[in-house]
Amino acid sequence: MANINDIIGQLVNSAAGKVEIPANVKDQVLNGLSSSILGSLTQTATKAGGLDAIKSLLTGKANAATSEITALAGNLFNKNILSKLNLGSLAPVLAGLIPGIMTKLSGFIQDRDGDGDVDLNDILLSLKGGAGSGLLGAATSILGGLFGRK
Repeated sequence: MANINDIIGQLVNSAAGKVEIPANVKDQVLNGLSSSILGSLTQTATKAGGLDAIKSLLTGKANAATSEITALAGNLFNKNILSKLNLGSLAPVLAGLIPGIMTKLSGFIQDRDGDGDVDLNDILLSLKGGAGSGLLGAATSILGGLFGRK
């Protein structure tokens, strides 16, 4: 079953597949995109109101492109990866991938039981559905990380 790292990695690889990244830095860029997105989720989760912000993002209630979580991912990517590589005009193109990736993460948890809100039951139904999407593993990974379990 896929964990959150795998899901983010798949989204990053899909988005970056449309950009010609120099071979000598490709792994660094892809890993940097993934770790920046995961880092923004992790840092947000530890802040007051952070879990609600993540819930809003993952349920599609927040605009992923303008989310503080997305902005943090961009800042982490710029600081930890792009500032260390000399990619010239490619740098803004790579940084521009983050809002699209976050948009694809957005909205995968929905009101599945029809009670008008997103609750634990909906999260479980969303994560189990989707032809073996592995999202239950992702949630387990996120929640386990938040509560100190693996």
